[in-house]
Amino acid sequence: MTRGFKFCRTHVPIHVRVQDLIQRLTLQEKIRLVVNNAIAVPRLGIQGYEWWSEALHGVSNVGPGTKFGGAFPAATSFPQVISTAASFNQSLWLQIGRVVSDEARAMYNGGMAGLTYWSPNVNIFRDPRWGRGQETPGEDPTLAGKYAANYVRGLQGEGQGNRLKVAACCKHYTAYDLDNWKGIDRFHFNARVSKQDLADTYDVPFKACVVDGGVASVMCSYNQVNGKPTCADPDLLKNTIRGQWRLNGYIVSDCDSVGVLYDNQHYTKTPEEAAADTIKAGLDLDCGPFLAIHTENAIRKGLLTENDLNLALANLFTVQMRLGMFDGEPSAQPYGNLGPRDVCTPAHQQLALEAARQGIVLLQNKGNSLPLSPVRHRTVAVIGPNSDVTVTMIGNYAGVACGYTTPLQGIARYVKTVHQAGCRDIACQGNQLFGSAEIAARHADATVLVMGLDQSIEAEFRDRVGLLLPGLQQELVSRVARASKGPVVLVLMCGGPVDVTFAKNDPKISAILWVGYPGQAGGTAIADALFGTINPGGRLPMTWYPEEYVAKLPMTSMDMRPNAASGYPGRTYRFYKGPVVFPFGHGLSYSRFTHTLALSSPKQVSIIPMATLLRNSSSISSNAVRVSHANCEALELGLHVDVRNEGSMDGTHTLLVFSKPPSGKWSVNKQLVGFHKTHVAAGSKQRVVVGVHVCEHLSVVDEFGIRRIPMGEHELHIGDLKHSISVQTLQEIKS
Repeated sequence: MTRGFKFCRTHVPIHVRVQDLIQRLTLQEKIRLVVNNAIAVPRLGIQGYEWWSEALHGVSNVGPGTKFGGAFPAATSFPQVISTAASFNQSLWLQIGRVVSDEARAMYNGGMAGLTYWSPNVNIFRDPRWGRGQETPGEDPTLAGKYAANYVRGLQGEGQGNRLKVAACCKHYTAYDLDNWKGIDRFHFNARVSKQDLADTYDVPFKACVVDGGVASVMCSYNQVNGKPTCADPDLLKNTIRGQWRLNGYIVSDCDSVGVLYDNQHYTKTPEEAAADTIKAGLDLDCGPFLAIHTENAIRKGLLTENDLNLALANLFTVQMRLGMFDGEPSAQPYGNLGPRDVCTPAHQQLALEAARQGIVLLQNKGNSLPLSPVRHRTVAVIGPNSDVTVTMIGNYAGVACGYTTPLQGIARYVKTVHQAGCRDIACQGNQLFGSAEIAARHADATVLVMGLDQSIEAEFRDRVGLLLPGLQQELVSRVARASKGPVVLVLMCGGPVDVTFAKNDPKISAILWVGYPGQAGGTAIADALFGTINPGGRLPMTWYPEEYVAKLPMTSMDMRPNAASGYPGRTYRFYKGPVVFPFGHGLSYSRFTHTLALSSPKQVSIIPMATLLRNSSSISSNAVRVSHANCEALELGLHVDVRNEGSMDGTHTLLVFSKPPSGKWSVNKQLVGFHKTHVAAGSKQRVVVGVHVCEHLSVVDEFGIRRIPMGEHELHIGDLKHSISVQTLQEIKS
C-alpha cells in the first residue's frame, strides 16, 4: 500500500521525498516525531523509531534504542576513548569506527538496535577532576578534532556519497565539562567563556566533526554559555553549526535539557516559550518528552509556526533517508548482509586488543626494569583492587563485552602468579588485607600493583574533589613496595589523571604504567607490555597535575589562560606553566628514538594577502594577518624528518609537532599542530614528512575570537628538534 507514496521511491531525490512525507502528516503526528521515541504512523506505513543509541567505544545498551540478547548477546568493547586517544593513531580511530558501525548495522538488521548513535563525546578535558573526562580524546583541541573526524568517518562510512552507514553525533556542544562538583551541577551551571577560548579551544573539535568528519548530528548541552542555554541559543545552533559550519544533519538536545532550561534554569516564563525558543534556535530533536507535550500550544499561541516545525522534521527525515530507513527491508539494503556472525568476530576482538596495546603509556622505567622476564621473574605477585576486574576495564557508556581478560589472567599466561586484592574495593577504606599483600610481595620475584579508579570515583554526574588515589591505596602501594624483593611495577587503571608523585619518588618502585580503561582485552594488553611482547608507544592525552594545582582553581573557572593578577594558573599544557607530575604527550618506550631534519627545510615564508587586504588595513592588526584574508592555498610547507630507533627492540614512535608563535603579544605555550605514528625496526630509520600549513598551524586566535597569523619568528618543536620559520607579508603590504 505505502510503496505508492513518493517518499518511499528510492529513485526520487531525498529532498523531494522528505517534502512529500512532511505534507502528508498532521500537526499532532509531526509533534510526536520530534522526540527521541518517535511514534509510528501506521496509515503511512511508518514504524516507530527510537533515536537514542550509544556507541562511544563499541555498541552500547546505555540508550533505549539498543538491546543485547538472543542472537546478539554482546558486542566488541574497545578501550575507553581517553585510552584510544593515547595511541595518537588516526588510522586506528577510523578502523574502530568501521568495526563499531559493522556491529551496529548487524544489530539493526536483527531488530536489536537503531542507526542513530549519540557518540562521540568530543568535549575538551579541561579540568582533571571531571568525571566524564574518560569519555573524551583529552585536553588538546587538535588531538580531539582529529579523533572526532576519524571516528565519525569510520562510523558513518566513506565513499557512499550522501548515504550513511550509521549516523554519528558529536556532543556536548559547547563548553560542557562539569557534572557535579561541590554542589554545582551541570543543570544549573552557566559557563562564562571568552570569545577567544570558545574559538581557540572549546569549539575546535565540534568544527572538526562537522567540517572534516561530515557528522550527521550535533548534541547541545545542559549548561548555559554566557547566560544562554546552549539548546536555545540561535547563535550557537542556527548561525554557527548549521550556518558557518554547514551541518548536513540534525541537532538534538541532551536528554531532558529542554525541560531543564525551563524547570531548573527558569530561562523562560512558560513551557511553551521554552519549546518555541529551542526549535527556533535550530533544535530539531528533543531527547525527552518536553516538545511532545508543549509544542502544539506554542504554535496555537503564535510563538512558533508549523513551518518552524517542518524545518526540524526535514532535517530528521533527511538523515533517516540517508540511512535507508524508508527504502524497504534492511536485508535488501547496503549492509543488509551483516548479521550475528559479524559481531564479536576474531578480527574485531583482535582490534580491541591492538587498541588496548597502543593506548598503554609507559610513564616511568627506572634502570630499564621493564620488560619483565618470564625466565628471571617466574613468580609475580599481582596486587590491588583493579588487579582482577572485568567491567571496570570498559569504563562508562559501554555495552556487554564479548568476553574479558583481567590483568591477573593476562599475567598468568606468562608466569606463576600470587594474587592479593589488598583492598576490598577501589575506595580502599581499610588496611585489613595489607599484610597478606606484603607477604605475597616478599616471596615473589616481581610485584605488579594494579591500582587506580573506577566509576564509583569518576563518572557521569560524579566529578572528583582531588587527584590523589582513593582511601588507603597510596599506603598499600608504599607498604607493598617496601616489602617486595623484586622489581615493583605500578599499573594505573583510571580515566582522569592521578597525582602519584609519591610513587615517582619511591626508590623501590621501578616502573609506572597508565592503561586508562583498556577495554575487554585489557588484561592481555597489560601483560604483553609488562613482558615485552609489545613495546609501549602511547602518549598522555592530558596533563597530570600535582594535587595542589586543583586547590588553586575552582572547576567553575572556564578561562584557559592564566591571570597573574589573581594567581589563576591557567589550564592544560597550552597555558599552564607550573609543575606537573607528567606532562601532556609524555610516554616512554623500551627503545630510544632520535630525530634529524633530513632535507633543507624552509626557514621563511611570505604571505600573499588577498586583494581585499590591500584595501582593508584593519586586516593587519598588531602585525598579524587575518587568516580569512590570507591566500592560504600556497602556504603548505613540508619538513622531512628521519626517525631512528637506537634500541634493540622494534617500536612504534609518535612524532609530536608543536608550534610556538613569536614572543610578545601572541606569546602562548607551544600548541600541538600535528602528530605522526611510525613503526621503526630496531637499528633502522624511517622518514616522516611533516606537513605544516601556515594558516592552520601557525595561526592564533585573538581576544575577539578572530584567527590571525602573527608576523615574525615561529618555532616548530618536532620531537626533540627545534626549527624556526620566519613569516612575513609582501614588502609593499608591510610598508
